[in-house]
Amino acid sequence: MYAFIRRADGPVTRDEVAGEVGISRKLAAFHLDKLAAAGLLRTSFARPGGLRRAGRTPKRYEPAEVDVQVSIPPREHGLLAGILVNAVNSTPDDAAARAAFRAAGEKGRELGAAERAAARPGRLGAERALTVASGFLERSGFEPVRATPTQVLLRNCPFHPMAAQARELVCGINHAFLTGFLDGLGAVSATAVLNPSAGHCCVELRASGTAR
Repeated sequence: MYAFIRRADGPVTRDEVAGEVGISRKLAAFHLDKLAAAGLLRTSFARPGGLRRAGRTPKRYEPAEVDVQVSIPPREHGLLAGILVNAVNSTPDDAAARAAFRAAGEKGRELGAAERAAARPGRLGAERALTVASGFLERSGFEPVRATPTQVLLRNCPFHPMAAQARELVCGINHAFLTGFLDGLGAVSATAVLNPSAGHCCVELRASGTAR
């Protein structure tokens, strides 16, 4: 249910959720309100498209802007990442940032090559390259959305907490990482571009040569 709501383009109703997961509206309402009480969903009351008609206005649900992580025993990866980001930003020149971008690109190429070895996709045209890349992006928490056959938007930035702290650095690392991934994948027909927009990751994937 939660995954469906995150993939939706806007708030969804109990009926829509129930139909998607194949349960009763009453059971969907029970679980949706539990998720809302836990702070994972926001609720509102509105009709689709602002329509006005008789009857009760349906309750609608959308993801809350929260990060949820579970680790047993606790691990403070975010604390370490914050320390490293501060260290890079405190360097008087940009040598540390360049080293971070280089390391991100190398890691991306390593993972891209591993994905190619596992998928064995053969020669990759733009659309096929973006399909293969989307599988990796989905598993890595980017929540890819195929906006067009030759464009993939990313609903989520897995590095969001650090991006809020040092946007230029973290977005640059993300861009270098995804560029390296496409290189390792052998996807010369696709490219990663920096294109920040509200509600999406700062990077998107598209066919090489596609205009912004």
